[in-house]
Amino acid sequence: MRRLPAEWEPQEAVLLTWPHEGTDWCDSLEDVEKCYVNIASEIAKRETLWIVTPEPEHVRNLLNGIEAKIIMCPTNDTWARDHAFISVEEDGERRLLDFRFNAWGGKFEAELDNAINTHIQWAVDGIYEDHLDVELEGGSIESDGRGTILTTVRCNKNPNRRKAGEDIESVFINSLGAKRILWLENGGLEHDDTDGHIDTLARFAPNDVIVYGEGDEALLTELKALRTMEGKPYTLVPLPPYHVNFLIMNGAVLVPFYENGDDNERARKTLQSVFPEREIVGINCRILLTQNGSLHCCTMQFPLIKKEAE
Repeated sequence: MRRLPAEWEPQEAVLLTWPHEGTDWCDSLEDVEKCYVNIASEIAKRETLWIVTPEPEHVRNLLNGIEAKIIMCPTNDTWARDHAFISVEEDGERRLLDFRFNAWGGKFEAELDNAINTHIQWAVDGIYEDHLDVELEGGSIESDGRGTILTTVRCNKNPNRRKAGEDIESVFINSLGAKRILWLENGGLEHDDTDGHIDTLARFAPNDVIVYGEGDEALLTELKALRTMEGKPYTLVPLPPYHVNFLIMNGAVLVPFYENGDDNERARKTLQSVFPEREIVGINCRILLTQNGSLHCCTMQFPLIKKEAE
């Protein structure tokens, strides 16, 4: 049976696509690379770190001993969440689903980023699957690991992603192993290029919890109406806006911190209550907001798949 693991399940690795002068970070490269080094350091403490970059020696020097598997590859930008493989589990194997990335509906140049997966598949354990006939971004979907996909209408039913007559729900069912899809129509952050990625709005957590960005009453009303597979309401946990873009890892949750210290501390305490057995690590991600993204957008996890016994 095919299944899209939840982010809090055991992971083998996390991938970063490194900034360089040819990206939109060219005017703030030093600052964003400091942020990426901090993220890389926390990842490498807990699991394998993979880095995609056209400048491997430069990145190796910046890492200054942080252990990483560096893969040379040309890139347009840095948002690994949306151009990297989406990994599913099937029959004890990891399957690497390569969907088309068109920079959130053709807003930017993405030819190189769309080709990253075909360049790096030799370096990643798993069975490659070509799904390049379908546009799908990792930041647009949340999985509870049990067959529920949470997503948004504005993104995944948007004509700038969907071909005429394309049934994205069938893609979720057949390619991701979804048993049901929960659609949200409301919610969105200022200056959002993604048309409402779910990982900026509401995130699944263990024990039928949904962590969401507070302040949007229409979104909250929709979330209150959602039900678990057992027909019960979800436990809803609010976070300050923009802190929803956290990364769950082996033994830790990396949470983006910004200017407001009170919001940072509240986000840390809230996530500690949701993930009591994990370390909550704040990372200064103010620079990432200048390009309308944050920590989760920069990363993509690869689940640890244990082969079934013969």
